[in-house]
Amino acid sequence: LPDLVAAREEMTKSEGLQAEIWAKSFAGCRDGGPPACSMLLMPALNAMIDITSTRTAAARMHPPVVTFWLLFGLSLGCALLAGYSMSSGDRRKWTHMIAFAAVTAFTVYVILDLEYPRLGLIRIDAFDQMLVDVRAGMERGGQ
Repeated sequence: LPDLVAAREEMTKSEGLQAEIWAKSFAGCRDGGPPACSMLLMPALNAMIDITSTRTAAARMHPPVVTFWLLFGLSLGCALLAGYSMSSGDRRKWTHMIAFAAVTAFTVYVILDLEYPRLGLIRIDAFDQMLVDVRAGMERGGQ
């Protein structure tokens, strides 16, 4: 995210709103609300809060650094083995060397790009825009 401080402030604000929504809904269902209220509304609110927690956890959790070092070491080891096996031939096969290097580099890039979906070529901007549109629709409906 471009502004981590603002993102943390918004997360704190949204957690406060979730707590307020939960408290008011719980009070409304408990204090003379229809019986279907607690059976329909509360599980839906719980699912809403759970999905935001899941998204936050997924954004904060990444593989350990040792995983990336092992990926780099595996790529280097494979390159060494491929180079050693190609060295016994009479001629160097440049197409094989370039293809191997390109496939290895592309594989490592795609893995890293998928791990950080807001930074590389593989983006999730459409999903973020969908959430912004849903929020805007909810704000228009609430007014």
